[in-house]
Amino acid sequence: MIAIQVFASILSAGTLVAAVPAPVPTALAQLESRAGSCVLTNVAAVSKSKSSCATMTLSNIAVPSGQTLDLTKLNEGTTVVFAGTTTFGYKEWEGPLISVSGSRLTIKGATGHVIDGNGPAWWDGKGSNGGKKKPKFFFAHFMKQSTISSLNVKNTPVQGFSINSATDLTLDHITIDNSAGDVTNGGHNTDAFDIGSSTGITISNANIHNQDDCLAINSGTNIHFVGGTCSGGHGLSIGSVGGRADNIVDGVVIATSHIFNSQNGVRVKTVAGATGSVHNVSYKDITLSNISKYGIVLQQDYQNGSPTGNPTTGIPITEFRAEGITGSVAEKAIPVYVLCGKGACSDWTWAGVQIAGGVKSTKCQNVPAGASC
Repeated sequence: MIAIQVFASILSAGTLVAAVPAPVPTALAQLESRAGSCVLTNVAAVSKSKSSCATMTLSNIAVPSGQTLDLTKLNEGTTVVFAGTTTFGYKEWEGPLISVSGSRLTIKGATGHVIDGNGPAWWDGKGSNGGKKKPKFFFAHFMKQSTISSLNVKNTPVQGFSINSATDLTLDHITIDNSAGDVTNGGHNTDAFDIGSSTGITISNANIHNQDDCLAINSGTNIHFVGGTCSGGHGLSIGSVGGRADNIVDGVVIATSHIFNSQNGVRVKTVAGATGSVHNVSYKDITLSNISKYGIVLQQDYQNGSPTGNPTTGIPITEFRAEGITGSVAEKAIPVYVLCGKGACSDWTWAGVQIAGGVKSTKCQNVPAGASC
């Protein structure tokens, strides 16, 4: 911009035009190139164009097996548009299939596009717990003051969006359809959104069908999930919290969302024997239907796949609010299950919780005043 202003002032001076230094037109040409839009059709072109294109349209990209669609370290203000069908070749590896980082980025999908993770090539019912090594889908790591919107995703091999070390990031109208994984030896650990060590995250209007947590907040502050629809999975979760470098969750609002045909609805899980904290978490206006295991579950005994049944106190759950959680669970499900260590759950608000069906739990422990189990 400075070069442009200098060039304009020289032109207006009239008699000084001949004195224009030679490098100025070159600088202007570079600015014009950076301001342009590029349509890219292969991974090599994407890599070469990251620094020169202000708007990158990725048209029918076929990502070779074992490679990441690398959109890291983009210039500030870059726009990336997914167009057509984005596909990924098969290889057993850890991924990710897509990785994005940078500041003030706009990542979005064009009308009619689809990002196909080719999940059936990896699915074996074991997810990230064994079997084939499966790539994670999308790393939104170190993204700042950015938006990801209107992406149409299907068939992630395992976890979907990994949001880590991000600041002021909005994800709006993200659709993930992993319904093809609802088969024997199908999708597993296909979390939609995993959040860690991030602040100022908003996920709005998500539409998710998967086989694990619709949302899993492992650590972070000032996180909002609103207007979501989740089916097929394990519900809207805080945790599991514990066992990582960062085990603090503080300032979460999960609101105005519908969870159906899922194992759990509202879920908070802290790892047995670990330390950390879960503070100032609010679930508000959540509708449940056909929940097969727990309508609301808060447990301080979590271990992957095998809770201990003995809650510990190293990760207190304080200032927890359940307000306007309504709907129903399946015949053999438990509407509410609270398993807290002694004194480790306090300052809870419990209002407008009405969950029909199921069987009342006889194993709740240390339920804080105001809540009911």
